[in-house]
Amino acid sequence: MSTPLKSLRATQRLQFHKDFTLDDATRLVPYFASLGISHIYASPLLKARAGSMHGYDVVDPRVINPELGGEPALLRLVAALREHGMGLILDIVSNHMAVGGNDNPWWLDLLEWGQRSPYAKFFDIQWNSPDPLLKGQLLLPFLSTDYGTVLQNGEVPLRFDAENGSFHAEHYQHHFPINPATYAPLLKAAKRPELEELAQRFAELDHYPQAYERARQAKAELAEAVKAKPELVKAVEQGLADFDSSKPEGFDRLHRLLEQQDYRLASWRTAGDDINWRRFFDINELGGLKVERSQVFEATHGKIFELIAKGLVDGLRIDHIDGLADPRGYCRKLRRRVDSLMKLRPAGTEVDRLPIFVEKILGPDEQLRTDWNVDGTTGYEFMNQVSLLQHDPKGEAVLGELWSRVSGRTADFNKEVLEARDLVLHGTLAGDFENLAQALLQVSRSDVMTRDLTLGAIRRALLALVSNFPVYRTYLTACGRSAEDERFFQQAMDGAREMLSEGDWPVLDSLKLWLGGEKLRDYPTGPLREMRRKAGNRFQQLTSPVAAKSVEDTSFYRSAVLLSRNDVGFHPQHFSAPVEAFHQVSIERHKSFPNNLLTTATHDHKRGEDTRTRLAVLSELAPWYAEQVERWQQLSAPLKSGDTHISPGDELMLYQAIIGSWPLDLEGEPAFEAYAKRLTQWQEKALREAKLHSSWSAPNEAYETACREFLQHVLLNADGLALRQSIGATANRIAAAGALNSLAQTLLRMTAPGVPDLYQGTEFWDFSMVDPDNRRPVDYPARERALQASVPVAELLNQWHDGRIKQALVAQVLNLRNEHPALFSEGEYQPLEVVGEKADHVIAFARVTKKMRAIVVVPRLPAELLGTAQTPFINAANWGDTRINLPFADSHPNWKGLFSQATVTSSKEMLLSAALKEISVNLLIQTL
Repeated sequence: MSTPLKSLRATQRLQFHKDFTLDDATRLVPYFASLGISHIYASPLLKARAGSMHGYDVVDPRVINPELGGEPALLRLVAALREHGMGLILDIVSNHMAVGGNDNPWWLDLLEWGQRSPYAKFFDIQWNSPDPLLKGQLLLPFLSTDYGTVLQNGEVPLRFDAENGSFHAEHYQHHFPINPATYAPLLKAAKRPELEELAQRFAELDHYPQAYERARQAKAELAEAVKAKPELVKAVEQGLADFDSSKPEGFDRLHRLLEQQDYRLASWRTAGDDINWRRFFDINELGGLKVERSQVFEATHGKIFELIAKGLVDGLRIDHIDGLADPRGYCRKLRRRVDSLMKLRPAGTEVDRLPIFVEKILGPDEQLRTDWNVDGTTGYEFMNQVSLLQHDPKGEAVLGELWSRVSGRTADFNKEVLEARDLVLHGTLAGDFENLAQALLQVSRSDVMTRDLTLGAIRRALLALVSNFPVYRTYLTACGRSAEDERFFQQAMDGAREMLSEGDWPVLDSLKLWLGGEKLRDYPTGPLREMRRKAGNRFQQLTSPVAAKSVEDTSFYRSAVLLSRNDVGFHPQHFSAPVEAFHQVSIERHKSFPNNLLTTATHDHKRGEDTRTRLAVLSELAPWYAEQVERWQQLSAPLKSGDTHISPGDELMLYQAIIGSWPLDLEGEPAFEAYAKRLTQWQEKALREAKLHSSWSAPNEAYETACREFLQHVLLNADGLALRQSIGATANRIAAAGALNSLAQTLLRMTAPGVPDLYQGTEFWDFSMVDPDNRRPVDYPARERALQASVPVAELLNQWHDGRIKQALVAQVLNLRNEHPALFSEGEYQPLEVVGEKADHVIAFARVTKKMRAIVVVPRLPAELLGTAQTPFINAANWGDTRINLPFADSHPNWKGLFSQATVTSSKEMLLSAALKEISVNLLIQTL
């Protein structure tokens, strides 16, 4: 029997794939319910590319992924959730689909028919490319090397699909359908009279406006013909030998045939410069969708709407919202559509409002727009806010000087970003940049006052403008830029002027006007208005991937002042922030987006939540850490041999990666080998993402080998023992402080305004690195056993290495949220004043309703108070006279705590030594 659906209180993010299916999650529902979770938050469930480990490469949005168990398994999962009153939030991909390969029916139809395909307008394609080689064709950069070489090697053979009566070219996993209007020479090559008439019909297709339907009928007849006479299949396949491109005659025939298609095959290396369709960032296998078109919106969301109407899905998470042409319009349209489905939901699944969250990376002083009609972001900004709180500002200068001295690179992260943006705009996104420059050139030439602006001048000004853009993008409407957009645009203009000579400033002024400085609605409908609209969209859809690729996928791997400040949604140029800043953003979130998700770990994070909290401790011990680095440099010198060896910057980054992820109780050769394997995988990704000594497009095998061998020496070989022991000792020295930081982070996530989001498995310690390391299998049986046991807090602290202390904190707080939902969803957020000798090491706040009050108190910058303690617990005496001033006039003395009770004195003060007597984080409740 189902239980009424609970309100949204806490989510559990799960990554589904063939090795963790919907049925696997179904078996775990009782555990998640006991933990206090109200909603499972699922990675995309629609049919993805075979073997996908994440689900973002959707190939058919009309079907639940069979690899996950399909719709029957989804029904079983939802039934199990309903037994516990739990809901399901679904991650959906509105921006793109998987392309290439042979499994996306819409994409294959597009390749077969070009602009005549009903799916031609589904994908964001620039058919009118200025490149004369394209001539209305789609560039397909899927070949392993240059087109001529691949053809000459016979690596694009023609294939006949007898069952469907169709032809396609093939290159490894990629299929390139042949347009039926060009079938005639392929059928004639079979030299069978039975096929002559069909060959003629295919040859005449282009003479008919209904060619698409006629071709479907003709292909069906061809399939029937070869089915009736199987010998025809052999004849057709033998005829294809005439198109064997490894032979001179076949080369010419196949080339002529391919030139007649609505696509141009090309090397994967051409994508950066010549691409004429929008990708997800710079990934050739993910093609951008035009979801702003109603037909595309309905086709891609139809299954999702069906699931919502049936009461199977209770919330949505929108992936990469900034990739869309019009995020605001999309979100508002989605909200209207979802609200209209509420009346169709079965009894027991009713919700007042189905939440919609957007994956959005906010700039340092950017707020999510309130007019999008969504319920908040996925919480990257909260992860950043907690991180800032846990970094000691006194360590910034020391660590910056250490990085610059050792690596020879700047400690100014903004300078790294500028360099990376220039690299990206001249590299993997050069084609997208050029398409925008060409579009702006057309705008300039449409006005007699600006027609003398040259393409070169536009390129220079545009490059400077995009390079200095302070946020992911603007959100233009028919009214142009909003006041907030104008603020960010002006920051980019100011930075661009500093980069450009005064001679190019007038071009910048024109760009400012064209890209949202005027109201489009004031322009009469016509070519100029459409050119301006398209240019504005392309600009916004360029600044977003440039920001992502230059920061997350380049600069984060080039700069290592402190790696705990390099993560998704973080701004490393901001090293730390005071307690008051955390209070302020919490108050604003409660006011504007009280149901915003709060996360500290995701499938996209660069470092696990406990890896980051441990590394943050180095900001408190910066001089000491600098001394350790100097010693390691001496110990590592003999481990480097040959002409090629690891650079000082990569070496320092490696040390931080090891310190942060060093497993607790790492012992024995097998454990070290397993750990070294994980780090080797991280290292390869880090080196290639940095693009300094190696890259994905041109791996430097000699340098990567030298780095890999150095890592092996450090972790596995006898000659690295002294260095290994020293690094391990450093990791163990800060492990307890890092764990206490993590407990503080965990409690803040579950009690601050918003909805706590747990990433799979992180109820135990999470010392993971970037994906795929952060997507490893989770040992759920161990977690289930731990949750069922009743263990005193003292024992949990003494055995803190096993992670049960963290799980106990999660379970107690989440179940308290379930007991008192209004306190945490509606309760006012009140910062509390902390005074006394250790006041700077505390953050405290209250959540208050008319019936209840809660006080949350956690330590910050705990290394000094812990000293050399090897347990994440600050001795109560170490707090001295530190106390919290309570502003409640009607408060009675006793407060019930999760772990420690506390008494308030007559002067309305709560001593930290009492509030944190048994454990160094606490949540105290008082009923009025």
